[in-house]
Amino acid sequence: MATRSDITHPRKVTHMKKFLPMLALSLFVLIGAVPAWAQVASAPVSTAPAATTTPVAAPAAAPNPAAFINSGDNAWMLTSTALVLMMTIPGLALFYGGMVRKKNVLATLMQSFAITALVTVLWMIIGYSLAFTTGNGFIGGVSRFFLDGMGLDAVNPLAPTIPESTYMTFQMTFAIITPALIVGAFAERMKFSAMLWFMGIWLLAVYAPIAHMVWGPGGWLGSDGVLDYAGGTVVHINAGVAGLVAALVMGKRVGYKKETMPPHNLVLTLIGASLLWVGWFGFNAGSAGAANDRAGMAMAATQIATAAAALGWMFTEWKAKGKPTILGICSGAVAGLVAITPASGFVGPGGALAIGIAAGMVCFWTAVYMKEMIGYDDSLDAFGVHAIGGALGAILTGVFAVKAIGGTAGVLEGNIGQVLIQAKGVTVTVVYDAVVSFIILKLLDMTIGLRVTEEQEREGLDISLHGEQVL
Repeated sequence: MATRSDITHPRKVTHMKKFLPMLALSLFVLIGAVPAWAQVASAPVSTAPAATTTPVAAPAAAPNPAAFINSGDNAWMLTSTALVLMMTIPGLALFYGGMVRKKNVLATLMQSFAITALVTVLWMIIGYSLAFTTGNGFIGGVSRFFLDGMGLDAVNPLAPTIPESTYMTFQMTFAIITPALIVGAFAERMKFSAMLWFMGIWLLAVYAPIAHMVWGPGGWLGSDGVLDYAGGTVVHINAGVAGLVAALVMGKRVGYKKETMPPHNLVLTLIGASLLWVGWFGFNAGSAGAANDRAGMAMAATQIATAAAALGWMFTEWKAKGKPTILGICSGAVAGLVAITPASGFVGPGGALAIGIAAGMVCFWTAVYMKEMIGYDDSLDAFGVHAIGGALGAILTGVFAVKAIGGTAGVLEGNIGQVLIQAKGVTVTVVYDAVVSFIILKLLDMTIGLRVTEEQEREGLDISLHGEQVL
């Protein structure tokens, strides 16, 4: 049960001073949204002209994009959108919430929920336009600023059989979970205000450009042949690298390696991992953009790789540590989900099995041993699972890609160069993400500060930042 501390002190004038900038920002957003509201309003009724005695030939009707909407595809994409949103709230929130200490569980849940709300608004205002409209090879344009022009009959050429509103919302859920994944790296020590600023800026400065380069119209990496079916580079490498940079910039938690930091409740972690597993079918199979044969293969590949990775991590941990753990098998499943993400629409069942086994074993080593060797404090292994798993999956996509499935052959079918193309995509994502994330974090640290005080950290973020606690 959560309790909220009573606040009895009188309001102060300073509260109003802090409120005024927020009010001004809200008014700016409302004013900017006027054109978008206007474009979906009904057209004014005009008086019909008087009938003429001379028949006039009707002009040829322009093709209506809505006429090509496939109701089955749209139904599947609406379902996939809901599944992917479920991955963040409550899936990821519970997965992370169970792994932190009891004094930080509500703060961790709050981060996922707040990011969901923040990214939704930013995506509607400008994020979608920057990622998925025509611009240049690096970034999109502003033709969908405040979703201007997105009426009932609008269609994005990237998904021609569903309404653009469905496609926009589907991609929104990807934009939501990506920054939410970063939270795992700096859990238990970042200011809530700094977290909001970082996630908002990072979404527009890092996520949107990478998404456009890989998936957007005319994107540089996608045009060069980089294969990323559902987000190995765009989502997982992106989130994992940003998480590592944040962990390094902020430093280790107070008492790290000196005090025990047991997970709060692994039942929550298991429930969260299970929701992630189910939701990932929308993530990967939904990336087909339609209810077609490729979506079916992506779903099969996702299930196979996830199960293989869970077993791979479990048996590796059993051999190395003497006992298999619930945290281990859950982490292994997530590692498999991550690794198959870029490959799911390009590989067959055999490739999925191989990728899953490799992900379980490799991510166990990076999350357990590499972190110890290097000495960074990636609280919940965002880098070890997501960046490493995403990079591994991206590279192995170039090995196991099947031309008959995704239209591009991999090394096993004689296309050796595809691995080099995949490596290029990984490298560009890592370098760009690391540099820009570092700049954002340092600027925030110099202005509002990134980290809570030692006293707040010891007390726990639930009480010190939110005035709540789990009893």
